[in-house]
Amino acid sequence: MILNKAIEKAHDYGVLVMFSHTIFSLSFALISMLLASDGLPSHYVIFWILVAFMGARTGANAINRVIDAEIDAKNPRTAVRQLPQGLLQKKEVIIFTTVCFLIMIIAAAMLNPLCVLLSPIALFLMIIYSYTKRFTWACHLVLGVTSAAAPVGAWLAVTGRISWLPIFIGGANTLWVAGFDIIYGSQDYDFDIANGVYSIPARFGVKNALHIAALFHGITLVLLFIVGILSNQLGIIYYIGLVIISILFIIEHRIVSPNNLSNVKVASYSINQLVSIVFLICGVIDALI
Repeated sequence: MILNKAIEKAHDYGVLVMFSHTIFSLSFALISMLLASDGLPSHYVIFWILVAFMGARTGANAINRVIDAEIDAKNPRTAVRQLPQGLLQKKEVIIFTTVCFLIMIIAAAMLNPLCVLLSPIALFLMIIYSYTKRFTWACHLVLGVTSAAAPVGAWLAVTGRISWLPIFIGGANTLWVAGFDIIYGSQDYDFDIANGVYSIPARFGVKNALHIAALFHGITLVLLFIVGILSNQLGIIYYIGLVIISILFIIEHRIVSPNNLSNVKVASYSINQLVSIVFLICGVIDALI
């Protein structure tokens, strides 16, 4: 009985923090780590980077659900989430979030002083994102910048300094995430308008929002191409990966339209999980061979 409840609780938390979406920023973080170390860093560095990453992304998703609980309860699409349903309580999720963020800070301290010094900025971004939809349509970009803290942080963890390469990786991560978040947000156009929720679809209309998402993904490819040029570790396999990603982007934007948003979840999540996997596999092969 106790075991079954524990399993159910773990499942609820896994769904709450969208554990299956970990791959979205993890791929960029791992490639950044490999490029920063010119191969594999020590097991010590790898371990603490992964701990910091998991603490940050898990805490960020949990606090997002707490902050958005009232909005989620009003939206028929999100009313089935754990907090609106009462499967989890705000107080326990806040405690869970605090533990996750403490783990991130401890991991940062185990890496180097610069990571600890910059950790408050990462925490600020992870918390403020959830509030941005209340006052700016640029909330998708804030989410992207928050996600980009993963590859930039991984670079800093290895080198202890910033350079142009992680900036371009972070820029690509930012626009990629913002692009598919815009697509996903298009299905809430009517709800956002009616409830005063800010988003690019609500501000510019679904048709223009999808064009903006496509533009973001086009720039993402350009930035990833520049990453390949700047790095002496990436070569033909990496560029083959970019070609595959380009095809996936084309498919993603072809299967959604203002008049047909039935494939929004496939376009924004399923296809971009493949994008992340392709980027990870091709980048790792080139970085390590």
